[in-house]
Amino acid sequence: MSKKKKKQKKKLRVDFRKNRTTRSRRRERFRDLDPEQFDAAEDLAAEERLSGKGEVARRRTVVGQQLDDENAALPVQLEVDQSRCLAGRVLRVGGLVSQVQAEDGTVYHCAVRRLLKTLSTHERHVLAAGDRVLFHPVPTSGDVPEGLIVRIEPRRGVLSRATRGREHVIVANVDQLLIVLSAEEPPLKPNLIDRLLVAAEKAQIQPVILINKIDLVDPVRLQPLVGLYAQLGYPVLLVSAVSGFGLPRLRRVMQDKQTALAGQSGVGKSSLLNALDPRLNIRVQPVSPDTHKGRHTTTSAQLYRLAFGGWVVDTPGVRQFELWDVVPEEVAGFFRDIRPFVNRCRYPDCTHMSEDACAVKDAVADYLIDTRRYESYCHLFLGNPVD
Repeated sequence: MSKKKKKQKKKLRVDFRKNRTTRSRRRERFRDLDPEQFDAAEDLAAEERLSGKGEVARRRTVVGQQLDDENAALPVQLEVDQSRCLAGRVLRVGGLVSQVQAEDGTVYHCAVRRLLKTLSTHERHVLAAGDRVLFHPVPTSGDVPEGLIVRIEPRRGVLSRATRGREHVIVANVDQLLIVLSAEEPPLKPNLIDRLLVAAEKAQIQPVILINKIDLVDPVRLQPLVGLYAQLGYPVLLVSAVSGFGLPRLRRVMQDKQTALAGQSGVGKSSLLNALDPRLNIRVQPVSPDTHKGRHTTTSAQLYRLAFGGWVVDTPGVRQFELWDVVPEEVAGFFRDIRPFVNRCRYPDCTHMSEDACAVKDAVADYLIDTRRYESYCHLFLGNPVD
């Protein structure tokens, strides 16, 4: 194959965001017409293109490789001159400038190439904490090194949520998800555990349930909940960032792995990281004495390198977690205790809520499936938020 043909093979037609359509002539231009002329103006098109391209202006030819991976940030991987690039990992995503750590440990403040930001995607932001990127260092007059991100590498282990109908990628390239809860202050939310477990199962990330602040309660009270999830095969850790109980075991779980922390505000995610690695010195705040709820101290996901090996992402607290790209028919398959009974139902499209001869409902009645877990499944199937 000739060089010319090889080059042509890399050329792709891709979609751009809708705001890249050609400028339009709006109908406000007719507001000064005489009343006699207004009826005729009503018959005209509401918008008229100032150029003849129309919808074609939303597409463009780029050089790169088509990506079919659903976890990919973009539909294509752009061709770049790698000899001019440095490889790095995104520590934090900002509005216009994000922090990227190069392989030598230097932290660069990087902007994102406009071509990457304008490619059509279902994500809120093309970049996420944990992304592996290629960037060009650029000259700067200040003390902080700067760069330009020119390519985002394919992802794995992506934790996402739905926000206003779009995908919000919380973190990328992680091995495990620590679902952090507190025994008290704020009170524990079992239904939030189930939502995060479904998100982890879909992303094929190993979930670990972590209950913090056990120094505030009698641990015996937690045994029914701990036993339920442990019986399903989920690791459950009881820890206290204040007393240090359980921290050695938690350190072993996180060592040399890529970990993300998720949970409500105020459960002690940042406090746990400070206890595990004091040099991180992450800002923390106490729970509100009036509402007994956490305060949003961590405002965006932040990636940290741990002194004992591995990486961890501290994420902002959530009060509700809406699943992304999970249709109701899929929900039962992500519940380990419900999944074995699905094929025993009379109807192949059984919703496991109102049908007769439903093996799942029979299992709930026979205490083979926990009642609260079944209720959590119903909320997820119906798309109801759980606060």
